Amino acid sequence: MYKVNSKVITEDDIGRELQYHPADTQEAATALAIEALIIAELLKQRAEQLDINVDEKEVFVDQLIAREVEYPEASQSDCEHYFSKNQQKFRSSPLLEVKHILLASAPDDVTGRSESNELANTIIAQLQQAPESFAQLAKVHSRCPSAEVGGQLGQISCGQTVPEFERQLFNCSVGLVEKPLESRYGVHVIYIHRREEARQLPYEQVADKITDYLNTKVRNTAIAQYIATLIDAATIEGFEFDTENRQFFH
Repeated sequence: MYKVNSKVITEDDIGRELQYHPADTQEAATALAIEALIIAELLKQRAEQLDINVDEKEVFVDQLIAREVEYPEASQSDCEHYFSKNQQKFRSSPLLEVKHILLASAPDDVTGRSESNELANTIIAQLQQAPESFAQLAKVHSRCPSAEVGGQLGQISCGQTVPEFERQLFNCSVGLVEKPLESRYGVHVIYIHRREEARQLPYEQVADKITDYLNTKVRNTAIAQYIATLIDAATIEGFEFDTENRQFFH
């Protein structure tokens, strides 16, 4: 049995909460569910002590945090310091202008993949001799809607295509890629018209993003400390928190 200042948390409560806490094991998921229920009950009890109306949509939690948790906001100096120490995080994505021919085949179709790779190499050899034939070859062979526009995919930046394709594509140089690239969709013949490398973004362009990040980080830390104080002050039966090593975020 689990109690929070004499308030009982039932097995039914835990069962309903479990769906929100996926974990590697049932035991871990159950522990996360119990933890969440206890914290929710502590927040509810504290709100009631302060005569804050406890509502089902849990707006009261924001009201409680606003009243009881203080934290400093990031200064311009803090933000500039973070930027200077983490400039690699603030770079634009590389940009490629690409056209392709997709030879469709399923990842688990070994024979189909082999045939697609063989055809792709044949097409690449043809394009090396006659680069102007790309649009015609795309219309004949490609199983992508882009075949109707000469295989043109337009401009592609990181995150716009599937990861296994992206990893290969962004390592390619401008011009006809001399070997086929594979993805979950099949085998691709690629031509890169233009490549714009990643560039360092200026502080002014990312200042708001850094401010939001640092403020959120400080706020979460302050809320975690607040929840830890509620846990330490409560009488909790059946469950133990590691308030020194765990973080509890709102």
